[in-house]
Amino acid sequence: MWAKAEELRDLLNDWDFIGVFDPENNVDEYDCMIEPLLRKLTSGAGSGDIKHFLDAEITGHFGMSIGQVETGLMAERLTAWWQAGSP
Repeated sequence: MWAKAEELRDLLNDWDFIGVFDPENNVDEYDCMIEPLLRKLTSGAGSGDIKHFLDAEITGHFGMSIGQVETGLMAERLTAWWQAGSP
C-alpha cells in the first residue's frame, strides 16, 4: 500500500489547492488526507463520496470556503486513478 500512498501524495501535491507545494523542500501539507482517502477508495467510494470528503477537508481542516477550490474534477481524477490501478 505504500506505493499507492506515494502516488496519492504526488497527485495531491500536483493539485496543490493552497499553493504551498515545493518539491525541493518535500512539503507534506496534504499528507493528512492520504490515509482517509486510501480507506475510502479501498472501500469503493465513488467520485461523489470523494468530493464530499475533499469539501469537508477544505472547509474543516484547511479553513477555506466551498467554492474557493474546485473539488469535483479532483475527485474524478482520484477515483479514475484508483480504478486504473486497482488489483
